Amino acid sequence: MYRSIKVLKGDYNMAELQTCQKTMPLSSDSMEILRHFINYIDVKSKSADTYRKGIHQFLIYAKTNNIKILFNDIGDRFISREDIISWREELKRQHKPTTIQTYLTSVKLFFKWLNQEALYPNIAEHIKGIKIDKGYKKDYLTSHQSQRVLECIDTNSIKGKRDYAIIALMLTCGLRAVEVVRANIEDIKNVGDYTALFVQGKGRDEKNEQVKIDPRVEEAIRSYLSVRYDRNAALFISTSNNNNGQRMTTRSISMLVKQALKNAGFDSDRLTAHSLRHTAGTLALINGAKLTDVQQLLRHSNINTTMIYNHAIDIASNDSVQRIANAIFI
Repeated sequence: MYRSIKVLKGDYNMAELQTCQKTMPLSSDSMEILRHFINYIDVKSKSADTYRKGIHQFLIYAKTNNIKILFNDIGDRFISREDIISWREELKRQHKPTTIQTYLTSVKLFFKWLNQEALYPNIAEHIKGIKIDKGYKKDYLTSHQSQRVLECIDTNSIKGKRDYAIIALMLTCGLRAVEVVRANIEDIKNVGDYTALFVQGKGRDEKNEQVKIDPRVEEAIRSYLSVRYDRNAALFISTSNNNNGQRMTTRSISMLVKQALKNAGFDSDRLTAHSLRHTAGTLALINGAKLTDVQQLLRHSNINTTMIYNHAIDIASNDSVQRIANAIFI
């Protein structure tokens, strides 16, 4: 009923599954089928890496349990629906719900494609995913905590000026790390009577969204740019020995934010670079911004995503702790 995978032989980039091959040798046919699948889904490289990683984890499970997935693989038996469910349960002991859901989505899409190609039945169909809390998994900073993070940055060096400008921009504009990385100097433009940064948002191909820059943040950015003597188009560049003068990466942004948080005394797994985005949305609402304004600020396509920030308003308006403290600390 299902045809041989040999029909998919083709000329693909052999480096695509290099990571998989190093950690778990696969048959040549398995390598071929996975390359073909990655080409088929036609997504951005970051998404392709996510799918590849999920399937990779599944293949490790199958190989460890001596189960074969594709026809030319070595194993005692073929993979079954029950095996995928057992894998899901094993993941629950090792990974967070969001990670498990991502892995499951990858494998379910993989088997759906195998079935479309008449290579293997879709045994993953209707397998339930993981229930994920709709609330945010990262904490946000209060206004005083945000102020402390900025105050703890030494701006007497180029790196310090850069870090201050990045964190101030992320705190006030709610930028994602990838949006900071993609930003170029020329993306800062005057719009009407204010200065804006045109950003390439998540899942976007063009820089067609803009965020208004506060004059104090603009001053920090220009102070940083004034001490740079390179011609790099990137708004923020690396100062590390290995990548000096080159565009920063999302990893380097995450690391500098994490270090700034630690320097200010906020060392927590729930505080990351993405926490600065949550801080922007939360502080905006707490300080009187309308929900639609925050939706525009954070560039949420669905206002239901923005509504999750309402929890902060409920907590902020509850003055029970203050009443108790006033009764105790006379």
